[in-house]
Amino acid sequence: MSFTVEERGNANSLSYRLFFKNAEGKYISPFHDIPIYADESQNIFHMVVEVPRWTNAKMEIATKDILNPIKQDVKKGKLRYVANVFPHKGYIWNYGAIPQTWEDPAHKDGDTDCCGDNDPIDVCEIGSRVCTRGEVIKVKVLGILAMIDEGETDWKVIAINVEDPEAKDFNNISDVQRLKPGYLEATVDWFRRYKVPDGKPENRFAFNEEFKDKDFAIEVIKSTHNFWKALIGQQTKAGELNCKNTCVSSGDSPFCCSADEARAAVGETCPCGEGEPIPSSVDKWFYYERK
Repeated sequence: MSFTVEERGNANSLSYRLFFKNAEGKYISPFHDIPIYADESQNIFHMVVEVPRWTNAKMEIATKDILNPIKQDVKKGKLRYVANVFPHKGYIWNYGAIPQTWEDPAHKDGDTDCCGDNDPIDVCEIGSRVCTRGEVIKVKVLGILAMIDEGETDWKVIAINVEDPEAKDFNNISDVQRLKPGYLEATVDWFRRYKVPDGKPENRFAFNEEFKDKDFAIEVIKSTHNFWKALIGQQTKAGELNCKNTCVSSGDSPFCCSADEARAAVGETCPCGEGEPIPSSVDKWFYYERK
């Protein structure tokens, strides 16, 4: 199963979009149409890479737009970039999401006592290669971190690309602690403080900031897949989410998007043009003492 991407608009601008196509060249939604599993029998999942390691642009699947392209998050009319909080530079993993999952904002999690954040479940891929934006990779799940972001549950799955040279050595969260000492502590530190330069408080975590193991992580992913199934099956209110898809919903579903409708939606966006320069402020360094 292979996927390609099509850029529209101008990179580093409000018009930028990254649309997805399947092997037949049909436009698809990375949120709804890419299968959650690459190999269900081995618990190998697909991951959509939104942000390559070391970059700062806060790119994400646009859950409220038709076909859910990747675009840059915007706050108060300005493109969002994560700050470089010492000792980190941009994102310290390849960052993205598992398709066909959804953290239901109406469901209060029994472990975190908070409701979901209304997004697909996030993934931090710890392999050696820097991925490209929009790449769809196959990952082995190793563990999970329960972050509380402004009162919402925001799970962070730790995983490794199955094609990584080191993948055979990583089978659970304890292997990350053993083979990459300090990486998990750096991950907690990154998520705790990355919003502080924007004037936000530090994020909190459930389980005393401890990572849960592979089995726990897989159960969480499966639960978010069930929430997604209820969403796409119209058993849950979608709210502002755009659930249009070209491969999953049957023809009588309001979520079914025809190939013509998909082409028209892409055609309404700006053609791909020359990218804008990234502001020099993105490279600014923030240092403050840990509490």
